[in-house]
Amino acid sequence: MVVMADDTFELFDLKVRIEEIRGTCTCDHQVGQYFELKGGKLSLPPGQSFCLYALASTLPLLSTKQRPLHPNDWMSTDARIICPDPLCGVVMLIERVGTRTLHHDDVSAVPLDSSRERPDS
Repeated sequence: MVVMADDTFELFDLKVRIEEIRGTCTCDHQVGQYFELKGGKLSLPPGQSFCLYALASTLPLLSTKQRPLHPNDWMSTDARIICPDPLCGVVMLIERVGTRTLHHDDVSAVPLDSSRERPDS
């Protein structure tokens, strides 16, 4: 992990893409549809929607997938999530598509205490 001397840190940009549909998707999703997560902002291509329940199944994993991980951590290898509707069978793939440098003050209202000891120092 890169430890920055200033107030910056890096996150991966993510693309969550529908890789496969194993059942009957009642939300009219198609293989290849996706949403993106850049920093803390989720976006969809114009005119596209995304099932709330499929989205909800990905949310607990996204903040971890945005961060550098130990190579042996299961989160570094497991990247597929399935819609919680057992008859739908939409399989989504989380892909890291780039990195982004962010500033602490741009994403948090809590001041960064520069006197605190950094764990990676």
